[in-house]
Amino acid sequence: MSELIKSVSSGVVEQRKDTTDNTGTSALGKDAFLKLLVTQMKYQDPLNPNTDTEFVAQLATFSQLEQLQNLGQTSTNAQAFSLVGKDVVVKTTNSSGEIIYKQGKVDYVNITKGKVQLSINGNNYAMDDLYQVIDSYFLILQDIPNILQKIDLEFDRDLPEDVTFQVNMGKGDYVADDVAIVIKGKVIEEKYIKVEGNKITISKEGLAEFEPGVYNATIVFNDPLYTTVADKITINVKGTPSDPDEPKDPDEPKDPDEPKEPEET
Repeated sequence: MSELIKSVSSGVVEQRKDTTDNTGTSALGKDAFLKLLVTQMKYQDPLNPNTDTEFVAQLATFSQLEQLQNLGQTSTNAQAFSLVGKDVVVKTTNSSGEIIYKQGKVDYVNITKGKVQLSINGNNYAMDDLYQVIDSYFLILQDIPNILQKIDLEFDRDLPEDVTFQVNMGKGDYVADDVAIVIKGKVIEEKYIKVEGNKITISKEGLAEFEPGVYNATIVFNDPLYTTVADKITINVKGTPSDPDEPKDPDEPKDPDEPKEPEET
């Protein structure tokens, strides 16, 4: 019990310097549990000592605690290794106390003294800083060309004008600079399509052959994935339909399936 007595110098009790880390924590680690057990054995009441059964029960509890901690560490390591190559977001705090979110791909996992760290863009972050895990396909969907809202277009055969609409041509590695348009199974000729940034124009000549009716247009972008949007563009063709009895241009090539006129004798 002598270590509990403080020394006296010049009539003043000297305060013993405690070199141990007294940082508060809500977790009782196996080292702290072992110290408590040793202290309990050391300072037990000699007139009412603990029985062997009590010590065995406490040792069993200590063993269970150690196994649970090892299992938790193994689980944490396995989770960290599974994140290699995936896009994640970590939540950190700078020197000013401001919360910062960093996004990037996990290059590798570093384990030092039982601490798991994720290497992202050349910087190491604690596993506890992990905030989100992002699916790679989800990120691709954010970059590929798309048409978010339905587009309804009109074309009047009697007063023909070019038709223009806006799309998202994509960004990053998935940006497109040209499109193909298919209407009722027919591919609009390239010369009738003009692309300026996110604006696409179909010339009146490219729509002149379509009879009155409502058509769904399919647009194919030339990004690396050849993204295709088939349910966002509708073209309502109005005006006077073509006369089926209208005489054909004599210079127009004849339909091979058309019946031949009898030759005069």
